Amino acid sequence: MSVVKSIQLMLPKDAVYQAGSCVKGQVVLTLHSTLVDPIVKVELVGRGYVEWSEETGATLDYSRDVICNNKADYVHKSKMFPVKDNWLSAGSHTFDFHFNLPPRLPSTFTSKIGHVFYYVQASCMGREHILAKKRMYLRVQGTSDFPRENKSPLFVETEKKVTYNCCRQGTICLQIQMENNIFMPGGRVHFTTEIDNQTGKCIKSIIFALYCHVLYEGFTPKTERRSRVESSVLLRQEANTQIVPFNTTKIVSVFNLPPLLSVSSNMLEGEIMSTQYELVSIVHLPWSLTSVKAKIPIIITSSPVDSDNCQMQEEADSVSQE
Repeated sequence: MSVVKSIQLMLPKDAVYQAGSCVKGQVVLTLHSTLVDPIVKVELVGRGYVEWSEETGATLDYSRDVICNNKADYVHKSKMFPVKDNWLSAGSHTFDFHFNLPPRLPSTFTSKIGHVFYYVQASCMGREHILAKKRMYLRVQGTSDFPRENKSPLFVETEKKVTYNCCRQGTICLQIQMENNIFMPGGRVHFTTEIDNQTGKCIKSIIFALYCHVLYEGFTPKTERRSRVESSVLLRQEANTQIVPFNTTKIVSVFNLPPLLSVSSNMLEGEIMSTQYELVSIVHLPWSLTSVKAKIPIIITSSPVDSDNCQMQEEADSVSQE
């Protein structure tokens, strides 16, 4: 029977940690019997990696799949707890810790291609053997140096001529208007869509979607640089409406953003992914076998918190950063 009964990490449940903030918690070590010369340690780790396969040699007589991948280390800090007289008695022992997250970090993220993850891990060793360990993953909201100035259009318009009933033609004009296109995670995206139906047909529905476009960068086994874009729908709404022929309708909509999001960013040297967002309104016209789309880019940004107090605590506790 192991001398260690259990080791637990006590952290706030479902917390979202802002980059630059302090991660505070406790390690609770419970022993069956006395443990001599123990090493009780806690670590904060943040890493990211991307991996996908793609075809090479498609224009030749043969082709094969190659694996493209990349990785990044964002943070690695550790603390060993002092043990008085180098022994611990049977029972429970509690150790307090706090780590300061770096002010510039990407958000926790997962997809089929890429992952960014953070975790705290506690371990207990005796005589060079790991007796017990416990890992808990953290949700971290990243920050970005993406410009805050409004450089994206706040008004877009798409006009399309459509054919219906074999030979008749008409025009659909679709507009999106926004007062602001810069948002924080957990915020509300307000926008107005105007549909001008200059056809003899009814428009029964319109779809609103917030797209997330992620650009991944990796390398082949021969260190050749490769990139890949993956798009997904983050939020979606559908408005059932009856826009009669030769009429104009306005629809006011709101998207509630999740509290944890990757921030908008451009691909910089040494990074493994970058993220862009786009708001799209779509009018499907089944009677014309076509659709009309209007797109407007939006920016998701977040600023690091003031971490001076936690930094002083780290220095006082002599936390080592690896």
